[in-house]
Amino acid sequence: MRMRVWRGVCVAVLLLGIGALTGTTSGIARAQEQNDANKKPKTPTEALLESWKDIGGRLITMSEDFPEDKYNYRPNDQVRTFAAVLRHIAGSNFGLLNQLTGKKLGNGENDPSADEFKTKAQIVAFLKKSIEDGEATLKQEGDAGVLKHLDLWVGYTEHMGEHYGQLVVYYRNNGLVPPESRPKK
Repeated sequence: MRMRVWRGVCVAVLLLGIGALTGTTSGIARAQEQNDANKKPKTPTEALLESWKDIGGRLITMSEDFPEDKYNYRPNDQVRTFAAVLRHIAGSNFGLLNQLTGKKLGNGENDPSADEFKTKAQIVAFLKKSIEDGEATLKQEGDAGVLKHLDLWVGYTEHMGEHYGQLVVYYRNNGLVPPESRPKK
């Protein structure tokens, strides 16, 4: 008899515990749904700015992280060196910005010369400036300008992403782990 009572108590406690957990879990899920519902959707400018800054930040990190003595590495003679890819990305970014603003930003070349940007520090600064100027132009254009030039903004952001993938190969070919693939602390 005692065993039966004890089992009954255990089952009751177990059921109450499951009910409490289910209620808590449902409450958490409802709170998350409510939180998501309260979030304001991103504007076109905010969404593009997030993407531009994300891929731009990854490229800046790579440019700062990749060893300077490997900046002239290329997987084969048919492709750009690591440094040339970074110069090209920055030059292309400035090409977009010049087109959109009507101003001369950067040096005006799609593939700036190694004579002008010789050192890692110069290349990193050039890339950073192109990404920072892109952010400023996105903010300045606002939603109306972003929507008007959406195909350009998306295309150039994708262009940076494609070159990011290319540079991952440069890392791997040199026995290095790209920053984004490293364990997070």
